[in-house]
Amino acid sequence: MTINTQDVPVIAIDGPTASGKGTVAQRVAQHLGWAVLDSGALYRLTALACMQNGVADSDEAEAARIAAGLDVQFHNGAIWLGGHDVTAAIREEPVGVFASRIAAFGMVRQALLERQRAFRRLPGLVADGRDMGTVVFPNAPLKIFLVADVAARAERRCKQLKEKGFSANLSSLMEDLQARDERDRTRSNAPLVPAPDAIIIDSSNLTIEETVNAVLDHWSKIGA
Repeated sequence: MTINTQDVPVIAIDGPTASGKGTVAQRVAQHLGWAVLDSGALYRLTALACMQNGVADSDEAEAARIAAGLDVQFHNGAIWLGGHDVTAAIREEPVGVFASRIAAFGMVRQALLERQRAFRRLPGLVADGRDMGTVVFPNAPLKIFLVADVAARAERRCKQLKEKGFSANLSSLMEDLQARDERDRTRSNAPLVPAPDAIIIDSSNLTIEETVNAVLDHWSKIGA
């Protein structure tokens, strides 16, 4: 029997940088036994490939060409680009800043759209990003928009970077997050906005476990 991918359940989790959506998505997916899509990783991979090939963050056409031809593998929690393990490299701040800039390009977003939708397979998918509920999976039965105040997000990101051995400055991170938020909200292509039917969860004062439980509670309430 052929399965219509549109019938595969999706929980879309969108939100700004460092709102915790990636960790929440991973844990929700683990609880449900579903696949997970870290859409931000695809943009970071594109950014890293551009940087490795000397492509400027203003070159939309070349960035889109690289996005369309990414040699990417996701395996056992590791991310490979062109046969090299780049799991740590794509999380570095310069890569994140570059990714935020090229993510505003319509040609880049279009090049990655079908790659993202291909992750939708049984038994279900938890997808995190900035336009999962508005553009990539607009018919997802549950859409979460995860927010947190910028100070809380900066502290989280600072802690994450230091735990991974990277240097981090709290005030610089806060300025960077505010700049990224502005770019994401005001871009003409797939701006960072909650879908009309999204449930907004403010995680500023919630633990990861509390946030995960809130998402799972909403999933239970819709009768899934």
